[in-house]
Amino acid sequence: MKKLFDCKSCNPNDTYGLQEVDAYGIGCKCEDFIIGAPPQAQEVQPGMEYAMNPNPIFDHPNYIGSGKLKDKVAIVTGGDSGIGRAVSVAFAKEGAKVIIVYFDEHMDAEYTRQYIEQLGGICHLISGDLKHPDLCKNVVNQVVSTYGKIDILVNNAGVQFQQVKLEDISNEQFDFTLKSNIYSMFYLTKYALPYMKNGSIINTTSITTFVGEPELIDYVTSKGAIVGFTRSLATSLATKGIRVNAVAPGVFWTPLQPACWQANKIPTLGSDSDMKRMAQPYEIASTYVYLASDDASYTTGQVIHVNGGQYKG
Repeated sequence: MKKLFDCKSCNPNDTYGLQEVDAYGIGCKCEDFIIGAPPQAQEVQPGMEYAMNPNPIFDHPNYIGSGKLKDKVAIVTGGDSGIGRAVSVAFAKEGAKVIIVYFDEHMDAEYTRQYIEQLGGICHLISGDLKHPDLCKNVVNQVVSTYGKIDILVNNAGVQFQQVKLEDISNEQFDFTLKSNIYSMFYLTKYALPYMKNGSIINTTSITTFVGEPELIDYVTSKGAIVGFTRSLATSLATKGIRVNAVAPGVFWTPLQPACWQANKIPTLGSDSDMKRMAQPYEIASTYVYLASDDASYTTGQVIHVNGGQYKG
């Protein structure tokens, strides 16, 4: 990571677009922070990790598993890349059999599978569109036919689109975002529950639900729904041995970032956190391990915040 100048006086040689003033009067970010990546953008959702510069850091080399998830069967949606990849790798290190469900990011998914297998873990890939209930039912059927159970369900897949104001969000985009981020979670959880006798459901929400993000209104709406879904489902299942929790990441360097934001916003991501930087996916993976393991046996209905101090939850 490169540290930006302490911008008490603007740097005329800045090449990161940080001094541009747009039509809304938003311009120079005049404070000291850490640049995690140069400007870049992708034209696909939810983005490709192999195309990012630099590539995200998804595995902490000093993290040694201790069998916390030994013989557990875990489904991780969006596990091909980003936070999902980091979680899948950490789960495999802890002894879980990992089933990654992803859309069409085949290169990223195959890399993740091979990485896990090189660690001595077990990883299966299922590709498809989780907006469709039949695909969600098929995922559950494949897992149960192979392993006979589901111990852990991580609902992590999602999309986000930058739009300056509400009027810019088309009806089609709003529908697509809600179906991708919350309908898919409802479908997959509904079909998985009959095969979860004791276990853990972990849903990925977002810091944006708690602080608001004016250029991600439909995304924030979907992530707020995830918080409500998590809390209600936790109460519903509390006496059945199934814990339901959520994780609210701050700004992490994942494919969603270049796939969503204008290129010149990338260097400033995370600059408004106390730590003045965005995070790497490995920095949140152990939170999911905790919630998936018996260490969290008395934890349900909670939202755990990992955001570098940007929001104190």
